[in-house]
Amino acid sequence: MGDCQILLVFRILPIALAASVLTCPPLSFSQDEAPAEPPAIPADLLDDPHVREELAINEFTAPSIARIFDSLESLAPLPMADYTRETPERMPLNRADLAVELGFLIADGFLIVQVGELGKVEGLASQLTRYAKALGAGERVNRHAASLLESAKNQEVDQLKKELAATQKDVELELVTLRDADLAHLISLGGWIRALQVASGAVDKQFSEERGREVMREDIADYYASIVGSLEPRIAERPNYVEMRNLLSGMRNEMLLKEGEAPTPKRIAGIKAQANTLAELALKREESP
Repeated sequence: MGDCQILLVFRILPIALAASVLTCPPLSFSQDEAPAEPPAIPADLLDDPHVREELAINEFTAPSIARIFDSLESLAPLPMADYTRETPERMPLNRADLAVELGFLIADGFLIVQVGELGKVEGLASQLTRYAKALGAGERVNRHAASLLESAKNQEVDQLKKELAATQKDVELELVTLRDADLAHLISLGGWIRALQVASGAVDKQFSEERGREVMREDIADYYASIVGSLEPRIAERPNYVEMRNLLSGMRNEMLLKEGEAPTPKRIAGIKAQANTLAELALKREESP
């Protein structure tokens, strides 16, 4: 990845939402041009910044899947039976596909913990290890897999969540050493899509304005629309990623609540349908040559 492309994935605080976020940042610049300022990560999706600084990955920081799932505690009960997902036996060959599917796996881990299905942790830990190894971060994740099994055995829910969050961080750290920030953001994107899919389903099934507001996060949709557009061309130009970016841009407008406006069952149902489509697109693997 070139230096200009690497700059495109740097993220700063505070939140700076603007319509320009929805325009794909240019992938190259003349000497007289400056790169467009990238959007900031919504502040509530960042893990402890001091932890990230210690890992020396602050410029590559992606939204934390653990933070993404914080709000789901208020949406219980989650309709997990409606969103069962089997991990394919064959892993993808493409690294971008590996990263997105790893994000889905980590998200599934939080869902398993959230609904108390701790008997599924063993299978999850095995899958996390497989995917992390394929991305070159197997050694870092092995110890988390062992801790996941121990915590599940002891019914330690809080520790399970900590280990899942640490899994994302350690894979991210390994990707930083490889200068591959795109993959770190794709892991986070996969986690958010999976969370949105289940959250919108939960609110659609049991609607209230308060619950609906948890789903109406136009700032997050804004952020990921820009992320998808700023990926290196061999990823961003894949048909499913083009569709995802267009869908995210439209979803951002659907989620935006004007002053005094409240969520409605109809809008939540629309977001649920879009989230399901996003999940299908994100999990669409690149065809083998």
